[in-house]
Amino acid sequence: MLYWLSQYDHGPLRIFKYLTFRSGGAFLTAFLLVILFGPMTVRLLKELRAVAGDRYKGMANAQELIDAAKAKTPSMGGILIVLATLAATLVWAPLNQPLVWIALAVMVIMALLGFWDDYAKVAYPGRDGISGRLRLTVEALTGSLACLALCAIPGVADNMTELHVPFIKDPALKAMSLWMIVFFGALVITAAANAVNLTDGLDGLATGCTVICTAVFLLIAYLSGNSKFSAYLGIPFVPGCGEIGVFAAAMIGACVGFLWYNCHPASMFMGDTGSLALGGSIGLIAVIVRQELLLVIVGGIFVWEAASVLIQTSYFKFTKRRFGEGRRVFLMAPIHHHYQKKGWRETQVVMRFWIIALILAGIGLATLKIR
Repeated sequence: MLYWLSQYDHGPLRIFKYLTFRSGGAFLTAFLLVILFGPMTVRLLKELRAVAGDRYKGMANAQELIDAAKAKTPSMGGILIVLATLAATLVWAPLNQPLVWIALAVMVIMALLGFWDDYAKVAYPGRDGISGRLRLTVEALTGSLACLALCAIPGVADNMTELHVPFIKDPALKAMSLWMIVFFGALVITAAANAVNLTDGLDGLATGCTVICTAVFLLIAYLSGNSKFSAYLGIPFVPGCGEIGVFAAAMIGACVGFLWYNCHPASMFMGDTGSLALGGSIGLIAVIVRQELLLVIVGGIFVWEAASVLIQTSYFKFTKRRFGEGRRVFLMAPIHHHYQKKGWRETQVVMRFWIIALILAGIGLATLKIR
């Protein structure tokens, strides 16, 4: 909305033309909104008894990790992240940019899906939210529609047929068909949403890793939206992509503000409402800038968390069928609980995972120059 002030090409209002200024404004706006309304959100969630469900249900020796205080910590705090991101983006990004609206639509749909899941857990404590099949179907459908919308935007559609691999300058694939684009894009968005959701198991873990990962893709979006920078680095030039940086900056600001209340000991959790919305948005940004495989590196913590669950459940089912008794690869899954079982304190796990996330972010950025 404030972008329209840049039409006055004289005086101090020219500053609203600059993407960096508006990204900073979006970050600060989202941050302040979360900080301001955080205490009220915590009180409201407690009054509504929106308490997080048993996050350790079905895990091996889960009782050893249960913290009585966490059982009373309200969930669904992701509502605050989503609303702050939406408000900041609408204020600082141009409202005539279709990429911005696609990003906002994906975030809202994923947030509503997560809210539905969180609400089902609160309203029906004996159930484990909505069915996994239904959730995956909605996520995949949302990702598919988003990819179809991207393919309909002039300039953006030209790059959607390419598949880029980190460390390699030229595209690995140059002529992907429409069904391949939609399938792969939906897979990335769905996988990212669920990976962030699985990472959200310790105070501040998913929030901090999301900040780091999103910051990398904010920079890539800025570079991809500039024809000179993208040509120099050998990455796709995506017209209007820079405005996705405003959206990403708002996400980061909201997450940093939320971390104030989510750091150990957490005052509230983001729940599926926040984790699905954030993960789906990260996946979408990766699709827009055509760096889906780079997300595997930059979001390595999320990949590690999701892979640990997949390995654990697959091996358990296989050994149960083969030997009549389920066996486990890890002491507990997702992987952050494995390290808790090994004796790491919760804050140690979180800080060390953040350090790894920062290292992976640096490697991811280095691939832009190496290629």
